[in-house]
Amino acid sequence: MRYRIPFGEMPWDTPMPGVRCKISRQGARQIRLVEYTGQMEQHWCEKAHLGYVLQGEIEIEFPGGSERYSAGDGVSIPAGHEHRHKAKVLSERVTVVFVEDV
Repeated sequence: MRYRIPFGEMPWDTPMPGVRCKISRQGARQIRLVEYTGQMEQHWCEKAHLGYVLQGEIEIEFPGGSERYSAGDGVSIPAGHEHRHKAKVLSERVTVVFVEDV
């Protein structure tokens, strides 16, 4: 069994412009190291996110308003249409770690 996740040795995946990530899956969970830039297209997401902002600043829009997150902030967004959200990168780069169910 692996206990260490060697993110520094893993290649980056680019699922869309302005987003790159490294993913480690273990059973029904995954941990994602994600890097966002201003090139990321804004899009509505209804997935759950539980994470920690390592670097940068991002604004996340929700149906009832928006919130800013910066290095040191936690992110806890439940899944569902009522919690849909879209992010806007405010700094050159934003790095976040997410722990998610798959």
